[in-house]
Amino acid sequence: MKRGDSDYEAALQAVVEILKDRACSGCRPLTYGDLSALLLANHHAVPAHEGPMPFLLEDASVQESPDGDKPLISALVVLQDELRPSTGFYKLARRPPYAATRQGDNETIWINELEALRREYSTN
Repeated sequence: MKRGDSDYEAALQAVVEILKDRACSGCRPLTYGDLSALLLANHHAVPAHEGPMPFLLEDASVQESPDGDKPLISALVVLQDELRPSTGFYKLARRPPYAATRQGDNETIWINELEALRREYSTN
């Protein structure tokens, strides 16, 4: 599975839908393993910590917020042991166009994204 192929695009849309559903139901984070299992249930074999998973999460956030005005939906996916996003989330948040409105340390950025997701999806 590679960016741009039909399997990847189908898995990307599944990731977006899973994360939107999660955001609409209270923004409780889920682990990479949980997301991988949900994807598998939707016929997308995506390992939790290798292969396309980091690209799918980045692309899901970019798709939902191409110009940085909406929260990064990938904030909902966390490492099981740390219960925090991986470094890829923070790298994305500090990259243009997202960096302009995302300031502070990792914890601040993540908490602010979760709060923004709650606001964004509580009205939808």
